[in-house]
Amino acid sequence: MRNAVFDFSEMTTSVVAVKTDVLVNGQPVIGYAFNSTGRYACGEVMRTRMIPRLLKASPDSLLDPASGLIDPALALACMTQREKPGGHTERSIAVGTIECALWDALAKVKRIPLHTLLAERFNAGQQVQEVPCYVGGGWYAQDKGLSDLRDEIKSRLQEGYTHMKIKVGGVSLADDLKRIETSIAILGDPGHLAVDANAGLDHKRTWEYANALAPFGLRWFEEPTDPLDFELLFELSKHYAPAIATGENLFSTQDIQNLLRYSGLRAGQDILQVDIPQSYGITQFTKTLQVLRDQGWSSHQVFPHGGNLMTLAIVAGLDLGGCEAYPGVFGVFAGFNDDAQIENGMIRLSDRPGIGFEGQNELYELMHHIF
Repeated sequence: MRNAVFDFSEMTTSVVAVKTDVLVNGQPVIGYAFNSTGRYACGEVMRTRMIPRLLKASPDSLLDPASGLIDPALALACMTQREKPGGHTERSIAVGTIECALWDALAKVKRIPLHTLLAERFNAGQQVQEVPCYVGGGWYAQDKGLSDLRDEIKSRLQEGYTHMKIKVGGVSLADDLKRIETSIAILGDPGHLAVDANAGLDHKRTWEYANALAPFGLRWFEEPTDPLDFELLFELSKHYAPAIATGENLFSTQDIQNLLRYSGLRAGQDILQVDIPQSYGITQFTKTLQVLRDQGWSSHQVFPHGGNLMTLAIVAGLDLGGCEAYPGVFGVFAGFNDDAQIENGMIRLSDRPGIGFEGQNELYELMHHIF
């Protein structure tokens, strides 16, 4: 499969396991995470810099004095020492993946779901039991026609989803418009359809697509151009009335701050899609979230990239807008617990401790063999 920019034939990922000296039912607690899809494996940076820094640190320097347990914020500071500012993707994914595994371990030690731990720590204890969940699909593939797209969307509706996102920009505008019209006909409401250009449109095509898409009133137009082209985003924000979504390819708090300053994105309307495990992890994202709030943005305008259990737990715990889902793609790394159910576009949360990978059997089997 492919989007407007690249195919996924070489895609790799890194899995992290953090083994602790805390025993539950006689077994050591182990936290897991992986760097979510869309970026390649980052094991070399982990092995040569991040993991050695943690292992060399004094244990007390990584512990919360009050509880005596690992403090992910202190671990984050340890991993990022002696790192130059800027160039974030060179390390942000490696750091964030390890940091999410630490959160998984911490929640398991406390014997509570990660979303509960995050709600207690960062959201005044306000918990939710279900969150909105939409499908990221509509990929380009060889010999995939309109009838196949129609069948794909019908199957997602039967699974309980109500909102869909499809790719654009990988074929001609005329062909993409046919795909959009086909999708709306099945979904029944243009507000239930988003489109994603994966930052693959040049200046000319961005405007061609924006002008053609605007009359539909779609849920959002995602990554119409390069995420760092703030000038084009600024002009687009002035003239494209429906929502614009971006941010999955920005990996630091400073990047998001610059996006808000210079892109013209509209608080209360547009959508931010930071991939949290790829952006230094949960601790740093809470600082990004505070920047958003200071600029008048609601946490409900954040729909993180990454259809996986890590993102689901974070969305629920921090009361974000909703979660993405990738059923049927990315192998064992996509999707949620095997017993997860979608009803009316909402996914109920598991009460398994930590992130809950133990309820995603094929993925957990892979993770379990690390130790």
